[in-house]
Amino acid sequence: MKHYISANNPMRPQFSAQQSYTAKHFSYAFDAGIATITLNRPDKKNPLTFDSYGELRDLFRNFVYATDVKAVVFTGSGGNFCSGGDVHEIIGPLTKMSMPEMLEFTRMTGDLVKAIKACPQPVIAAIDGICAGAGAMIALAADMRLGTPNAKTAFLFTRVGLAGADMGACALLPRMIGQGRASELLFTGRAMTAQEGLNWGFFNALHDSADLGAAANKLAVSLAEGPTFAHGMTKTMLHQEWAMTIDQAIEAEAQAQAICMKTGDFTRAYEAFVAKQKPVFAGD
Repeated sequence: MKHYISANNPMRPQFSAQQSYTAKHFSYAFDAGIATITLNRPDKKNPLTFDSYGELRDLFRNFVYATDVKAVVFTGSGGNFCSGGDVHEIIGPLTKMSMPEMLEFTRMTGDLVKAIKACPQPVIAAIDGICAGAGAMIALAADMRLGTPNAKTAFLFTRVGLAGADMGACALLPRMIGQGRASELLFTGRAMTAQEGLNWGFFNALHDSADLGAAANKLAVSLAEGPTFAHGMTKTMLHQEWAMTIDQAIEAEAQAQAICMKTGDFTRAYEAFVAKQKPVFAGD
């Protein structure tokens, strides 16, 4: 579904529903405000193709306008998250492309990371087994990551003769786990164990494989039941404040909080507190 402009007001984008979206290159499910994306090529550990890259990028871009989607869970099937780009369907063809064609591809992969970070919904990556290459970058772009003891996360670009600088890895990974640890993983391409990921702040929590999906959905539901407009503001501030001074960040947050104070959810929370009840948020 492409973005489009309201006929009544050409300056205002119309909001679009994504609950009925039909995916072509992965599985997509929607329930109670939760969109679940599942990479479903388990025989190859869920690699990405040119088509799945492009469809994922477009879907996350459309989430900006999807008022029905309150949270997103991204996972893989068959006991693995994602093995990265398909060797035969991506890496092989890339060796025969011209430089402009290669740049078009690398920009598209980076656009997927940008789209995940730009959508207002919290994105939860549920990671079991192999999480490598572009799969590791999708996980890194998510807002939260739940893993299993079997999760092995590898930024293995150097192992295929490329720089560790791919899809924003050199900017995102050091901010999450520290410069030294990120440098080691990006130079060597070795897999980060699940326990390392938990200790270093990559994973928010680890769960048994059988419980991973339920844990991710429980977290997504709790977020979807919260003040979703304010959640979107939190995500925006977390992203934008990387490039701000402290003074700029404090001012930006003052403006952001003042905007949230004009929402119905702020009033609902106050009225529920006065009535000694749990607030029921509506996302406006």
